[in-house]
Amino acid sequence: QVQLVESGGGLVQAGGPLGLSCAASGTIFRVNDMAWYRQAPGKQRDLVATITRGANINYADSVKGRFTISRDNAKNTVYLQMNSLKPEDTAVYYCNAQIRLGVLGQRVLDAWGQGTLVTVSS
Repeated sequence: QVQLVESGGGLVQAGGPLGLSCAASGTIFRVNDMAWYRQAPGKQRDLVATITRGANINYADSVKGRFTISRDNAKNTVYLQMNSLKPEDTAVYYCNAQIRLGVLGQRVLDAWGQGTLVTVSS
């Protein structure tokens, strides 16, 4: 069974840093695009950052210059380093990955992590 397991959420003071990680496990042919999303209470889930297997990166305007997404293809893991955190960054953060399955990678699974809560106090 393929799954994404996140870690690293918690409580942090405004202005502080926090790092998240998300590892894909199971029988995987290859992990393609990976991303982080977040969902604040009462709001929709929004894209935070994306990274392709070749490390092409995009960020939401709200996190540019503060957050850094990276990945380790050998470990099927994506990271999100968050600096200069603000109270409005408080949300449940979800990782997402496009995972190729099967002997030849002929199937694609749109996988989601269980979410990890990040709370930024003012």
